[in-house]
This record gives sequence, C-alpha cells and structure tokens, in this order.
Amino acid sequence: MNVIVTPVVLLSLLAQETKPAPKFPLGKETTYVTGPLDKDGYIDYEAALNDRLGKGITPQKNANVLLWKAIGPRPKGGRGMPAEFFKRLGIKEPGPKGDYLIGLGQFMTDHLKLDRNDMEWVLEQHDWAIQKPWTAREYPRIAAWLKANEKPLAVVVEATKRPDYFSPLVSRWNDTDQGMLIAALLPGVQKCRELAYALTARAMLRAGEGKFDEAWQDLLACHRLGRLVGRGATLIESLVGIAIDHIASNTDLAYLERANLTAKQVQQRLKDLRELPAMTPVADRIDLAERFMYLDSLQMLRRRGLSCLDGLMKFDPQVQPKADKNELEAMARIDWEPAFRSGNRWYDRLAAALRHKDRAARDKALDKIEIDLKNLKKLAVDPANIAKLIQGKEQPDKMVGKAIGDVMVSLMMPATRKVQNAFDRSEQVQGNLQVAFALAGYHREHGRFPAKLEDLAPKYLATVPKDFFSGKPLVYRPAKKGYLFYSVGVNGKDEGGRSYDDDPPGDDLRVRMPLPALKGKKAGADR
Repeated sequence: MNVIVTPVVLLSLLAQETKPAPKFPLGKETTYVTGPLDKDGYIDYEAALNDRLGKGITPQKNANVLLWKAIGPRPKGGRGMPAEFFKRLGIKEPGPKGDYLIGLGQFMTDHLKLDRNDMEWVLEQHDWAIQKPWTAREYPRIAAWLKANEKPLAVVVEATKRPDYFSPLVSRWNDTDQGMLIAALLPGVQKCRELAYALTARAMLRAGEGKFDEAWQDLLACHRLGRLVGRGATLIESLVGIAIDHIASNTDLAYLERANLTAKQVQQRLKDLRELPAMTPVADRIDLAERFMYLDSLQMLRRRGLSCLDGLMKFDPQVQPKADKNELEAMARIDWEPAFRSGNRWYDRLAAALRHKDRAARDKALDKIEIDLKNLKKLAVDPANIAKLIQGKEQPDKMVGKAIGDVMVSLMMPATRKVQNAFDRSEQVQGNLQVAFALAGYHREHGRFPAKLEDLAPKYLATVPKDFFSGKPLVYRPAKKGYLFYSVGVNGKDEGGRSYDDDPPGDDLRVRMPLPALKGKKAGADR
C-alpha cells in the first residue's frame, strides 16, 4: 500500500526526527520529571516547576497578580523582572508609572525631604506605630505616608481576598539564556514585608481613632498576605510568609488590649482567626521546588562543566564561567545517573521526615539525617579533586557520578530544621493568639479571667491547645487584672515566660496582659 506524504505529515515526521535526545535516563528516580526538554535535550526544570505551580490558577484568582499591580514592575529598582515572569502570571507588565507602593524610606527622601536625623526619628516612630494605637496628631509623617499609599493598599487588601497564589520562578531574561533555577528572582516577595508593616501601622492608626472594625480588617488582610506568600514554592517564601503572619500576630495583641470590643465582637474576631487558611507545610517545598533546584543545578554542572561548582560553593549561582571543549567532553562521558538517584533519595527522605506529625518522631528522623549528612560531607571528594577523577579516563565509571552527587548533596541540602522550627513557632503563636482572644471573651462576660485555661472550653474554644513543644498544657498564671501564659518554645525549657526581648532573653512563646511596657526611647509626637 502506498503512503501519501502530505506536507502536514512531512512536517510531523521532521518534527519527530529533530526532537532532542534526552541527556539522561528519564524517570521518577533520576530526572523526576520527563519534560519538557529544551533544544539541547536537557530537562527544562524551570518550565516544569512553573507548569506545576501554576496549574489551574487563573489571573482572576491569583492574588499575586494584584500584588504586582500594587508594588509596581520594579520593586527593588533597576532592571525589573524578565518578560517570562509576567507571561506566566498571564498579565502585561505594569507600566513604569502608577499608584504603586511608596516605601517609607523613599517617602522620607522624595516627599518629606528629611535629613538623616529626622529619618531615624520617623523610623523609630514607625516601630511604635505597629505596636500600639496612635493618632495622626502623634505621628503626622507616618500618617502622611499611609495616606499616600491608600490606593495601593486598597489593591493589596483586595488581593488577599483571592483564593490562589502563584509566583513564577524565573531566572532567564530571554530564550537564549541558560539560567539556574536556584537563582530565580524574588524581589516582590521581600516587598510584601513593607506591605505588612503598612497594613499593621494603618490598623493601629484606625484603632487609635476608634475605628476598630476597619482596624481588624487590616489585620486580617495582613494575616492572609502572610499565608498567601507562604504558599510560594521556596523556603525563602515560606520564611517571609511566617514573618508577615508574626507581624500581624504581635499587632493583634495590641489591638486586643486597647480595642473597646463587646463579648460578641471578641467571639467574631476569634472566629475570623480560626477560619484563616493554614500555612503550607515546609515538606511541600522540599518535595518540589528545592528538589528541582538540586536537579537543575546538577544538570547545569553537566552542561557547563565543573566550574559551576564555584558559584554554588560561594552561594552565587549567577557566576557562570564557560568550560573549555575538553571539560565539556569529559562531562559528556560521565554516568550521571547515580548523582540524580542519590539526590532524589535524600530529598525523599527529608520530605518524609518533615511530614511526621509527632514532633519527637520528626526530630529523631532529622537528627539521623543530619548525622548521615555530616558523614557524607566527610567522605565526599573535595570539589577541587573531582577533575582528577575524570582525567585520563576515556569512560568514567559510575563512581565519578556518585562522587559528584555526594558533593552536590553536601552543598545544596537545605537547613530545614531552622525553617521547620520557625513554622512550629508560627503555629504555636497562632494557638496562643486564639487563647488570648478566648480569654478576652471570657473576661467580657464574667468580669474576670478564668482560674484555669480548661474553663475556656467548650464555649470559647472547642479545645484548649496544648504546648506543641512540650506536649503538656500551656503554663497559665492568672492575676487580678491580667494573666501570663506561655509555651516553652523550641528549646523545651520552662524559662518562666521570658521571651527573646527580655533581659536575660528566653525562648518561651508568651502572652501577657496587660502587655509589657514597650522598651527603648519613647517616640513621642513630631518635633
């Protein structure tokens, strides 16, 4: 039977013939994903990761779309973001001029024309403005800054009401670049801290004006902002999201102490806190984005040569020296499969350890991983000696690939315990916050605080949360006009309710009412 080759069929056949051959064995245990492949046959990990992160998220539901409309195209000045970033968001790049957030530093310089001494004075006032109710008469310059940011803050509040969050990880400026995923740009994420400080300062201004409902909406927006940013793919985004939520939590307590709320209003505030979306687990970042960064960096080593190790060792993945012909030929002869498999096993193991719900079991698993990682680093070949393993071998064996994998794991396994501890603190702070609001509700109805926290259940709390770090009840000490309760914190030691800002400092996570007096020089009204 004759086959008629039409132009369409011919183009299809040519496309199949020119499809790049994979550079590695593709699979879950090696490359983890099987595509897309770039024109040279390498996995495009950046595209693969963004495809997963953005799946099913439309611009209309993506909070990050509005956040960029609030902060503008160049949140840190300079070059801005690659076009691919906004293409992934599904929007046009915001124009160079607009009603964008004006940072306090920029406002003091460009609008208030302050000298250095006056700037320090205003910054001190700003620190106080997020810790206690205040009025525009007290801090007129802070009030003017918030006034100038009314429009972008309105956009931010609206953004936090959206259900989804997708922030593309983009490292390449054009289609010809070979960017490293680990060098993806995150300027908008850091700018969200400024948004949090603006929202909490405005909340305290509104509280100082007696606008308690409006103040609470700003605080809820700040909480939602932190939880949205915390959904980002990287550990950095996780930490920034936790920090933002912590900023809101601290201001919540100042609001609770000073707001003139009825028992019913306190109960509604408590309901609002309980209905906030949960923070995304740290294990999710390890399982996906952090794993992809390892695999992408390993692949880039194959692509560019051993000189890429210099950038990773110096924590500067932007360093992109070019390898000579002989080095690239040596890279092509290495069996890279052991390096891919080894890395995936480590990331599988770390993600599984972090998913333990019991903290003691999780710490035990992390302890074992840290011991094994230290041993790996001791046995790993010095990066400077990797080249010696390759030299003189026409076909380097699997041991060379394994040696490279060991070096890469040693360099790139993230310090997840610190991030997980920050996550645990955040969870405990949220539990403590709910207890504080429940105590306020009890006090509004009974004219006193309960003798024990168990009295809050079931009317004010379904169950009273325990100390996550000790597994025991929170330490609670009621007083005639207030109370102190606390968790022992990460170190597990009962330090009498001393926190990081006490002298001597402690690790306890406490709530004290009335709130402790603010320390440092009192920032009064403008001079």
